[in-house]
Amino acid sequence: MHSLDSSLCPMTFATLVSFFLTLSHSLTLQSDIKALQALKLSVDPNMIPPSSYLTTWDFSVDPCDNIGPKFLGILCSSPSNNSKSRITTLELDGAGYDGFLPPRIGTLTELTSLDLSRNRFRGPLPDALKNLNKLTRLSLSGNFFTGGIWTWIYRLKKVERIDLSENCLSGRIPARISKLRRLTQLSLSKNEFSERIPNIYALQKLQILDLDSNMLIGSLPKLPPRLRTLRLSHNKLTGHITSLVNLDHLISVDVSDNWFTGPINRGVLALPRLSHLNVSFNQFTKMEVNNYFGSGSRLRTLDAQRNHLRGHLPVKLVNFERLEVINLAHNQFTGQIPMAYGQRLGRPWRTLFLDYNFLSGRIPPEFGPVAVRIRGSLANNCLSCPLRIPLCRGQQRHASACHGVTDG
Repeated sequence: MHSLDSSLCPMTFATLVSFFLTLSHSLTLQSDIKALQALKLSVDPNMIPPSSYLTTWDFSVDPCDNIGPKFLGILCSSPSNNSKSRITTLELDGAGYDGFLPPRIGTLTELTSLDLSRNRFRGPLPDALKNLNKLTRLSLSGNFFTGGIWTWIYRLKKVERIDLSENCLSGRIPARISKLRRLTQLSLSKNEFSERIPNIYALQKLQILDLDSNMLIGSLPKLPPRLRTLRLSHNKLTGHITSLVNLDHLISVDVSDNWFTGPINRGVLALPRLSHLNVSFNQFTKMEVNNYFGSGSRLRTLDAQRNHLRGHLPVKLVNFERLEVINLAHNQFTGQIPMAYGQRLGRPWRTLFLDYNFLSGRIPPEFGPVAVRIRGSLANNCLSCPLRIPLCRGQQRHASACHGVTDG
């Protein structure tokens, strides 16, 4: 039988007693502490910078019994009676943590905010996230998470904001996401989601929908009526955008780099709050502009470059009193530049790109002196365009390419 060093036994015994007393008297629920420990252990210790939040997670003290610089990024509930404190907020700094999200995260059932954005977390998102049914905010953007979201996301019934952008998530966007009736923001951009956009009309509180840079296909579904921002660029969406005319709250629309066809509908340009419209890099063939709709419009930016727009330039654009940026380059417009365009240069038009069309004839006289302060181009048309004018710099089309183009 081995003898024990009497000088060590009292210290060891006291340490053990102290440890168990700490556990028994800790303010924080043990399952919450274990979840935090699991999260820290899941991160490569070599990827935890000295000044980061995770370096302050010292488990020799209680996470919720702490008024010093410990457990940064953590907020707790105030216990009542003999109940334990619970973690309600977990928001890490963007320090480049490299790790994965452990399933034990699902035991933090009092969380209202979870933010791990701007790091290097990877691997699939655990199904245990479905247990966080008190979450109002979920932000995991700017990581390397993979896999799908359809097995758990619809369970977060109280969530108001979801940002999973800039990851490697894939599969379909589940139709059951429409059960999240409190949702105001849904950002799934810069992932690998595919298939059709589901029917999300039931999300009556949704104001921001950002699905750009995925692999989504099909036509636009019926969208929620309170949308203010719609971003669907860099997908493979098809069909018309006429359904947008019913979304009176829209302020910013970006549907660029898709396969949309048909007209840029007059009702879209007439949306009462619309300030920014980007329909570039599509296959639209017509721009409908009516005189009545221009007056009082809030539209400031119109980008319709690289489509198949035909006919004459829309004269009625001059009636959009706040319009400042216009890009109609790389289309198939013909005829003269409307004289009224000259009156709008600098008042308030400050950007005007009409290059790579088939415009002909003389340019309005105001394009000379005023155009020095204007950003834009009239190059690669069939214009009589003096090179001393800044907007005219760059070649016009060869005469053979302008054959049959008239000034009418």
